[in-house]
Amino acid sequence: MRITQGTFSYLPDLTDEEISAQIQYALDNGWPLSVEYTDDPHPRNHYWDMWGLPMFDLHDAAGVLYEVNECRRAFPEHYVRVNAYDASYGRQTTALSFIVNRPSAEPGFRLDRHEDSDRRLRYTLHPYALDAPAGDRYRGQPR
Repeated sequence: MRITQGTFSYLPDLTDEEISAQIQYALDNGWPLSVEYTDDPHPRNHYWDMWGLPMFDLHDAAGVLYEVNECRRAFPEHYVRVNAYDASYGRQTTALSFIVNRPSAEPGFRLDRHEDSDRRLRYTLHPYALDAPAGDRYRGQPR
């Protein structure tokens, strides 16, 4: 199962040239960028770990791509994404967000069913990756 979060997630993985083009598009629109990573891509996990600080001062796609590649090198079996922020609304608004790295195996999610009062059924998503401890969630899984 392939995690589909953010822009382009239904497409094949982007090449470095395609990532650089999207970064340049964001920079051309005046959107600062940040790089984030996680081993828990649950859809409600909006707060991934940040790689460095947001890059308000970078205006060249090569500099941002360098940071993306450094994060990929440090966390090869994590999800890595690039976020672009649009401050024109007077608050931090994500204008563009896309995944640039995935673990070699994506175990997916299961639905856990719970019975509630009055015979109501409720469902929650449980990532299979959470069955392993944090930091080891994608190690040793077959591709």
